[in-house]
Amino acid sequence: MRDTDRALVQAAMAVAKLRCRSDNHTVAAAARTTDGRVFSGVNVYHFTGGPCAEVVAIGAAATQGAGDLETIVAVGDRGRGVIPPCGRCRQVLLDYFPSIRVIVGPPDALRAVPVTDLLPETYVWSDHQVEVPVGPPRTGVWPMPVVPGSRQSAED
Repeated sequence: MRDTDRALVQAAMAVAKLRCRSDNHTVAAAARTTDGRVFSGVNVYHFTGGPCAEVVAIGAAATQGAGDLETIVAVGDRGRGVIPPCGRCRQVLLDYFPSIRVIVGPPDALRAVPVTDLLPETYVWSDHQVEVPVGPPRTGVWPMPVVPGSRQSAED
């Protein structure tokens, strides 16, 4: 693991220690961009399902105009150390940043792995999108569909 990866783990741990002080925030994440900037976030627990710390860190980076994220790590509160991303976060990371590295592993054997290693045989959203043919240019007139058995109004 690189020194910059160890520094990223330390950044996430600092955020967890400072901001994860209740059951509403139990995980912190730190993400580094390809230009070296670091963005952090904490999870937002809610019984309806809230965003994980990794997703919040992605949002914080996007809010600041960051480009591609290079590496990300999540840590648990109360000294739980590095924790792997959940399945939803793995999919989000793959969809948004297919080349991102994720720091995982036990404290004495942390390693940065490609997100693809965490999702073998994965679904890649962009691979399954149907290309929509480009139609004629829009004229500014709203083409109302004709529904059988209906009558057109005066506005149509």
